[in-house]
Amino acid sequence: MGEGVASEDAAAERGRLPLGVVIADGDGLVSHWSSGAGRLLGVARHEAVGSPLRARLPVLGSRPPQLEAPFSPGVPVAPPGPVSPPEADDVAYPRAGRARLPRPGRPPADVLWWSYPLVCPGPDRLLVLVADATVADTGGDGDRIGCGFARHTALPGADALARRLPDILPRMGPARGARIVAQMLEWGYPVLEISREDRVPITADWGVPKYARRRAHRPSPGGAASGGPPGGTGLDLEHAAVRERLEFLDEVSGRIGSSLDLEVTIREVTSAAVPRFADFAGTHLRAQVLAGDAFPDGPPDVTTVWHRVWVEHDDEPGRWDDTVPVGEALAFPEHTPFFQCMVTGEPVLIPHIGDELGDRISAQFEKRDLRPLINGRSILIVPLKARQVVLGFMVLLRREGRRRFTGMDRTTGAELAARAGLVLDNARMYTYQENIAETLQERMLPRVDPHPPGCDVATRYLPGARLGRVGGDWFDTIALPGSRLALVVGDVMGHGLHSAVKMGQLRTAVQTLAALDLPPAQLLRHLDDLARRLGERYLATCLYAVYDPHASRLHLANAGHLPPVLVRAADGGSELFDLPTGVPIGVGGVPFETVTRDVAPGDRLVMCTDGLVEVRGQDIGEGLAALCESAAHPAASMDDACDTIIRALNPAGGRKDDVALLMARLNGLGPGSGGR
Repeated sequence: MGEGVASEDAAAERGRLPLGVVIADGDGLVSHWSSGAGRLLGVARHEAVGSPLRARLPVLGSRPPQLEAPFSPGVPVAPPGPVSPPEADDVAYPRAGRARLPRPGRPPADVLWWSYPLVCPGPDRLLVLVADATVADTGGDGDRIGCGFARHTALPGADALARRLPDILPRMGPARGARIVAQMLEWGYPVLEISREDRVPITADWGVPKYARRRAHRPSPGGAASGGPPGGTGLDLEHAAVRERLEFLDEVSGRIGSSLDLEVTIREVTSAAVPRFADFAGTHLRAQVLAGDAFPDGPPDVTTVWHRVWVEHDDEPGRWDDTVPVGEALAFPEHTPFFQCMVTGEPVLIPHIGDELGDRISAQFEKRDLRPLINGRSILIVPLKARQVVLGFMVLLRREGRRRFTGMDRTTGAELAARAGLVLDNARMYTYQENIAETLQERMLPRVDPHPPGCDVATRYLPGARLGRVGGDWFDTIALPGSRLALVVGDVMGHGLHSAVKMGQLRTAVQTLAALDLPPAQLLRHLDDLARRLGERYLATCLYAVYDPHASRLHLANAGHLPPVLVRAADGGSELFDLPTGVPIGVGGVPFETVTRDVAPGDRLVMCTDGLVEVRGQDIGEGLAALCESAAHPAASMDDACDTIIRALNPAGGRKDDVALLMARLNGLGPGSGGR
C-alpha cells in the first residue's frame, strides 16, 4: 500500500500542462504575452506585444467583441477540432477549441485554447489561455483531449480551484486580478474534456494531478505482453515536469539580478517565487549583507541577528504585516527548522505542518503566534549561500489545498536559492565597494570654512552614477596671508578609484604650492611640472583664483577648465569670465596667464566642473548658458543658491559624471578690518 501511495504522489508530481496567457485590448492588440505563450507559439514577448491578436492567434476575431448578452456556463463551448473565427460583430461569449497554429521557423503548434471576453475599467478586453495539446494527449490509450468550460461549483475542490485561479493569470494588481477572476468563474472554469463524463480543471499548480494519477495507473496499448512498460506515459510526463522546472529556473534567472541595488535585488529574489512556486515567501538576511560588511568567522548561531527584508504572498494585502513584519531584526531559536537551515546550510523540507508540530515551532518564539501562518501548510526553507557562506534564508509556504512540497521541489528551491545567493552576494559586494568609495571620497574632500574673512562660501559635491561613485572632481578653499582666499576647482580626467587617488595627490600639491603664495599662473606651471613627473596619465583641468577682500579684486588662471560665472550684485545679471582657457595640467610646454578683475561687494563667483553642464548630444554652450541663468536666480542663502543650480542643471539626479560646485559671495573688507 505504501508503494502505491508513493507511486501516486510521484505521478501527480510529473503531471503538467504548460499554459500560455494572452491579453488583448479593445483594438485587438496584444497587451500581455506570457513566457508560456512565447514558448508554445515561438514568438517572443517584445515581438507580440502591440501586434494584432489575430496575427498571433488566427482562431480569434480581429477585434475582441463587445459584451451584449449573458452566457450560461456549464456547457462545452466548442468541440475539439477546427474552429472558425468569429466575426467582429458576434455576440461576445467565452469560446474554447483546438487548433494548429503557425510558428515562425517551426512546425505548427497543436494547441488547446480558451478565450474570455472581459469587462474592465482598464484596457483589458479579452483573455486567452493556450496549452500544448500534445502534452494533454500523451497517454498511449487513444484519447484525444478537448477543452471547454464547467461550473466551478460542480468540480471537486471548488473552493480551492477558485482560490488558486489567480495563479494562472499574469502578475497584476489585486483589484484588476479579482475582476478578471470573477468574470472567469461566472463564464465557466477552463477544463480538459477527456470524455463526456470526465473533465479535469486546469490549474497553475504544476499540472493536472488527477489526470496524471489516472494516467499513471493505465497500461500502454502494448501492455506488459508486448514488452512495453506499464504506464508508458510516465517518462514523457516526467520529462515535461523536469522541463517545466528548468523553464521556471530560467525565467527566474532572467528576472533577478537586473540591478546591483541591494533593495531591488531582495524584492526580485523574493517575488520570483510567488505565486508560481509558493503562496508565501519571506527573505531573511544577516546584518552584514545589508551593511555591506565582512562576515565574522564561523557559522551562524543563536546570537546571529537576521533581518526580515521582504515578504511576498498572494493572500489579502496586509494579512501578515503584524505576524512577520518587514524590517524586523531577530535571532532564531535553536529548536526550529529555521535555525537548522541557517546552521547546516542545507534546505529543510516539512511536507505538512500538523497542529502539534506547528504549535511546538510557534512556542519557540516569544510574543508572536505563528500558528495561523504555518499550521496545515507545507514548508520549504532554503539557504541563500555564496562562496560557502550563508547570507540568509528564504521561507517558502504552500497553503492547504495546494500540492505539498516534494523532493523535486526541494531540489528546485535549492537551485533557486543558489542563484539568488550569488545575485545577493554580488549586490552586497557592490554595496561594500560603494561604502568604501564614498568614505574615501568624503575623506578626500576638504572641510570648507563657510565664512572666511570678507567672503561667504558654499559647496556641493555629487558623485557620478558610474564606476564606484568616486572620481577626480574636487574643490578647495585655502587661506592666504592678508585675509586673501584661494578658490580652487579641478577635475582629473577619467573616473573611478585611480582618478580619485590622483585627485588627492594634485589637491595636496595645490595646497603646498599655495602656501608659497605664488601668483595663479606660476602655481599652475609648477603643478603642471609635478604632474608630468608623476607620469604620463596625470591629466587634469584646474581653475585657480585668489580673492583679495581689501582691494575687492580677483586674480585668476585657468588650465583647460570651464570659465567661472560672475553674478553681479548691482543688477543681478550674470556673465562668463573672459578668461584664457589654457591647456590641461600634465600637457606641458604652454604658459599659463593670470587675469585680474575688480569686483563689487556682494558679487558672487560660481565655479564648477563639466559634469554639471555637459549633456551628451548637446553643445556645451547650452549648459553654460543654463548655468549663468540659474546662478543669477535670487536665493535666500548661499546653500539655497547652490541647490537652485543643482536642480536646474541636474533635475532628475541622473548625470553620470561627478559634479563639484563652489560658490563664493565676495563681500569685501572695509578699511581697518586688518588681516591674518
